[in-house]
This record gives sequence, structure tokens and C-alpha cells, in this order.
Amino acid sequence: MEYRKFSTQDAEIIIPAPRVKPSISIVGLGYVGAVSTACLAALGHEVIGVDLDQQKVDQIGRGESPIHEADLTETLSAGVKDGLINATQDLRQAVRDTDVTFVSVGTPTAVDGGCDYTYIEQASEAMAEGLRGKKGFHVFAMRCSIPPGTTMGVMAPILERISGKVAGRDFGICFNPEFLREGVAIDDFHNPPKTVIGTTDFATAEIMRRIYEPVDADPILTTIEVAETIKYVDNVWHATKVCFANEVGRLCKPLGVDSHAVMDIFTQDQKLNLSAYYLKPGFAYGGSCLPKEVRAVQHVASTLGVNLPMISSLETSNSEQIQQAVEMVRKTKAKRVGILGLAFKPGTDDLRESPILEAMAELQRDGVELIAHDAAVTKDTPLGGLASYTKYGSQGLATLAVGLKDMLREDVDAVMAEADAVIVCHSSDEYRNAVSKHNGVPVIDVVRLFGSAPSDVAIDGIGW
Repeated sequence: MEYRKFSTQDAEIIIPAPRVKPSISIVGLGYVGAVSTACLAALGHEVIGVDLDQQKVDQIGRGESPIHEADLTETLSAGVKDGLINATQDLRQAVRDTDVTFVSVGTPTAVDGGCDYTYIEQASEAMAEGLRGKKGFHVFAMRCSIPPGTTMGVMAPILERISGKVAGRDFGICFNPEFLREGVAIDDFHNPPKTVIGTTDFATAEIMRRIYEPVDADPILTTIEVAETIKYVDNVWHATKVCFANEVGRLCKPLGVDSHAVMDIFTQDQKLNLSAYYLKPGFAYGGSCLPKEVRAVQHVASTLGVNLPMISSLETSNSEQIQQAVEMVRKTKAKRVGILGLAFKPGTDDLRESPILEAMAELQRDGVELIAHDAAVTKDTPLGGLASYTKYGSQGLATLAVGLKDMLREDVDAVMAEADAVIVCHSSDEYRNAVSKHNGVPVIDVVRLFGSAPSDVAIDGIGW
């Protein structure tokens, strides 16, 4: 076999040359492992499937699927016929005989509701024994759904301790989540929604990139911890979608509304409903529509006797985000707090149910003096006509309405100069520049002004 060399500060890493497909061992021949064995062999890799269950080993070895999955038996059978698929119970030898090991063992729920690491630990010990004394650079790709930090906090230490080798120098580690839907897993493997490779070294990234190149020429490279987290977030989001659609159905039925017609139209909106819009951690929602219509839907459901726990919890979750900002300000012990951005979003002077007003009202009750700047809100901005929104809606605006104009400053630098701490609610170059210039003022950033915060600015955010 031909190899290619990569140099690091500590050692020279040797990996298979570009035209050579790495051989792969797959630990765990359950759903993900069996599908991966078949599909990787279909891409031309020599694959060794590993499992403690002799029945699964025998089935894979004969080209038979251990699970019910469309086209899996045919794909496995083709791999066995071509001499690309073998199966064994000997994980140690499988590591010695391959270049990359995919870890797809079970991660059941533990007694305390967390993740049971038993199978990961057992597999790691055997893999480490196989790695010990082996020449060449071996990659271990974790594929299980696990809490962030598990790959480097559980698997890596075991591999290093038993093998006597160092991760990133003598062997590679990555987290490579799978996104396979049962029933269409073969198609999902060959037409993935995304390919995520989380790793800490270039050699591992290059090996994994080459493996997936036939099905995805542009994989997403990120950190191990981000890759671990995205797997959980994806699945929680899918669960959220199921519950949301079901609550829509429960609301629609007693109204005599066709819930499927509603959701068919809902999903046609690719600009707002099914997109990245609204899906970045930031501040609470507000404005003239979202708060009152969430309340309206809850009221309709209540009058119908319909329980919508997820929709009903939106106000609680939204209030918690506001409370987080308040608590962050309290920790600064500031007596005078500046607010950069008053409207519920930039580019408007609409103060209706703006969430920052709720935070300001609570801080004012604490005895904190407030000063503010907003590019679109001035002392001439009319506050009349908002009574209907403050009567049963935004109590923050009702509390602040009388003194709000006296809090306003025309110049953002004046706010920064006078304040003991600042809350930034709008993302703009004007506010980024002001925060960077006045770097001695503690900043609570609820919109993420900077992708990477300047080291000389005392800035903290909610959720980043």
C-alpha cells in the first residue's frame, strides 16, 4: 500500500496516499453500523464489521442484513461477493488490520437519565489494545449520539492510556455524526443532507474528507464538540417539529380547519418558516405580532379545552431569556445602565412589546438609572397609540412610557461614557465601534455583535 506523509511539530504522520482507499473497521453492527458497512463497501473500501453478537457477525459475513432496511441485504451481499466485507468479534485485530475505525456502539439512557458510556468504554479499551504496537496513523471516528465532550473526555483518555500513544500525533480522533433515516438509510448515505467532520488535526480531517468525497465533495469541518452537539440539536429540533405539527392538529380539529392544508401551506414558505431565519441564539422575541398571537392561540386552545403544552411554554421560555439579561446586569453591580437599541428589532422605531423594555422596567425597580440610544427612536418618536398594547400586553412599555424620552441620548458615545454597564440589543457597525472604543465598560451582548469578541473588551452574551 502506498502512503503519504504529513509533518507536525512533534512527528511525521503517515496516511494512505490519495489514490488508496483507507480500509475501515466498524464497531457495532446495529442499525448505523450495518448500513455504514454496506455503504462504505459500495464506495470501494475494504470493511471489517465488528460486534460481540456472533449472530450479527455471521449474518454480515454472509451478506445478510441483521435489521429490516430497504436494499440493505442486496448492498451487503454485493460487498461480500466483491470481497470487500468481512465480519469478526475480534476488535483488537480489526484495528490492527485497518486504517480507520468507525465507532457505532450503543449509547442507552443511564439510570439518571444521562448517557450510559459502558459500551464506549469497553470498545475504547479493545481499540487501544489493538492500537498499541501498531505502526502508521490510525483514525477513530466516533459516530454515536453522545453528550458534548464525550469523545475527548471518555474515549480519547482510554485510547491514550492503554496504547501509550498521543491523540493528534500518533493517531487521530474525530466525531462524525450520522444522519440516516430508518427506511431510506441507504439513499441518505449516498445523498446526505450534510456531512459533518469534527476533529482536531489536519491528517484526520483529510482522511475523513477523502472517505466521503464520492457522496459529498464539500463536507463541513468543525470542532469535535460542535459536531457532537449538532447531532443532539438536530434530533431535538426534529422532535420539536413533530410536537409543533401535532399541536397545530389538535388546535385545528375542533375549529373544523384542515390541519394538513394549513401545514402544507406553512411548509411552502422557504424564506421564513423553513430556513435559518429566527434560528440563531439571541434575545427574546417581541414586536406587534409574535407576543399577542402566541397569547391568542393559547386563548383559543383554552376556550376549546385543548392542551398545547409546547406552544403554551413559549412565553415562559421567552421570559427566561429576558431574565437572563437582567441577571447578567445585576452581576456587574452597575448603578447606571446604558441600553443600545430600544425597538424590538433594528431599522424600526416600533416599541410595541420590545423585550428590552421588560428588562429595563425590572432594573428600574431595582433602583438602577437607565440611559439609552436607538438609531431610529428619538425624543420626537410618538408613543401615543400604544395604549392597547400596554394595557394587557407589554407592561415594560407601560412602566417606562412616562420617563422614556428623558433616558434617550442622541449620541451613542454619550451612553458608553456615562454607563457603568451596557446592554447591546441591536447589531450594527455603530454599536460595534462604540463598544470597541469604550473597552472599559462591561457589555451584555444579547445579539452577538462579534463573531469572535475582541480580547480587550469585557463582553458577555446569552448563550455564547
